Amino acid sequence: METFLMIISILLITIILLQSGKAESSSQIIMGGNSDLFSNRKERGGELFISRLTLILGITFFTLCLVLSF
Repeated sequence: METFLMIISILLITIILLQSGKAESSSQIIMGGNSDLFSNRKERGGELFISRLTLILGITFFTLCLVLSF
């Protein structure tokens, strides 16, 4: 069970690093640039798949941690 948790955690770290930065222009807010940071951006294609996979891996990681703690 612990090995499965390690595999899930490594996959979760990898998938999170693959995601595109949603706060790419966060320095513009500090510097006084345009406020396109919080505009609605719809995910499509591969970005949507990575986002959903991150959610599934995160929920799996959380449940495995809860199960192993008891």
